Amino acid sequence: MALHPAVAAFIASLPPPPPGPLNPQAMRTADESHVPPLEKRLPVHAVFDQNLSTSAGEIPVRVYKPTAAGVHPVLVYFHGGAFFLGSLNTHDHLARALANATQCVVVSVGYRLAPEHVFPAGLNDCYSVVQWIDKNGRGLANGIGWDGQTLAVAGDSSGGNFAAAVAAMALDADLKCITHQVLYYPSLDLDFDVERYASMKTNATGNGLETAMLNPFNAFYIDSGANPANPLVSPIKRQDLSGLPPALIVTAECDPLRDEGELYGQRLEQAGVSATIRRYESAAHGFVQHFSWLPEFQGVFAETADFIRNGKR
Repeated sequence: MALHPAVAAFIASLPPPPPGPLNPQAMRTADESHVPPLEKRLPVHAVFDQNLSTSAGEIPVRVYKPTAAGVHPVLVYFHGGAFFLGSLNTHDHLARALANATQCVVVSVGYRLAPEHVFPAGLNDCYSVVQWIDKNGRGLANGIGWDGQTLAVAGDSSGGNFAAAVAAMALDADLKCITHQVLYYPSLDLDFDVERYASMKTNATGNGLETAMLNPFNAFYIDSGANPANPLVSPIKRQDLSGLPPALIVTAECDPLRDEGELYGQRLEQAGVSATIRRYESAAHGFVQHFSWLPEFQGVFAETADFIRNGKR
């Protein structure tokens, strides 16, 4: 199928990128400028910011509570942005939608970004939040209200990379709290060899994220010490995937990263892990963040909710 016409029209309306090297600060400022004011955001029962004291230091999180009920399942969310972009604000609307749809307390993590913070600072922040919830999140004393039973990790793009890596770190450390992983069009292989995956060629241009931009966008992370051969940097390179939590892997038909996400799901299944691979036709990379309002894509949140309720460990 062709790219969704609304997505294609939006991409066509974008101005060309400025000449010269990427400027992280300018790009972050531009992203933040598109965040709608609070009164225009999706209502959620309660939203508040909190700092968690962890082994990695003080980590800011934003907590979304879907109802006044005492305890809930928890979904820990890691935003995308090629490891150097994105924030609690840029993904606030996505976290709100997930809280309402899944009826989970969503804990969105404001992890440290490259290049200012070298590998594995951001990844350690994400893992440390999961450790904190496992140790302190049960009940209401510390503000989270985890039910002690269901804890999902989730993320989009580079955040999906972190979710997969955190699930692996927890398994290796015998931390048993993670029950589900949700990966939206994840970036799982930072060795950007265009010969490795067919989608790198078939979706190379014209769909928003372009194959030629993968190297420069991810260079901030790789140049900070993130070796693409390391399975914590490229989770698809992990040799033994057995024992990982069940996965929902959402891919976009018109995304250069489509095939690596789907291959990861297939490898999970081969390792005996329950994996649901869902490709959204006519979708491009970033559609959950930017185009989930389109009727063809609205089901992604309900599908996530169903997976968290019914996905088998």
